[in-house]
Amino acid sequence: MKVSGYNLQEVLMVLAIIGILLLLALPNLMPLISKAKSMEAQIQLKYIYNSQTTYRYMYSKYSMDFNELDFEAPKTVEENGTSNYRYEILSASSNSFKVKAIAITDFDGDGIFNEWEIDESGLPKQLIKD
Repeated sequence: MKVSGYNLQEVLMVLAIIGILLLLALPNLMPLISKAKSMEAQIQLKYIYNSQTTYRYMYSKYSMDFNELDFEAPKTVEENGTSNYRYEILSASSNSFKVKAIAITDFDGDGIFNEWEIDESGLPKQLIKD
């Protein structure tokens, strides 16, 4: 009994066609990939905003220390983690604060690193678009 199948040339041709299609589609997908990766910064900044708000209700001031906010920044890709951003508190007083998320990877390879910021208004703002 003979079993039908594909020979090596047919499989290689299909792989070559798939590769060419991926190369054509990749430039169109890069903005979507960058947008998805920037969602990490927005989510973490909103968490920090909520923590800062809770801290202010308890102590009548904002905090300059992530430990006081019970926020542990996720490990970055440089530290064998999954996070593409590092976070830092720029300023904190009794009535305002600023926290910045700075990308450590260049999402689209153009040399520009994405930056986000949040303050007491609670709206993440993109400072530098990648």
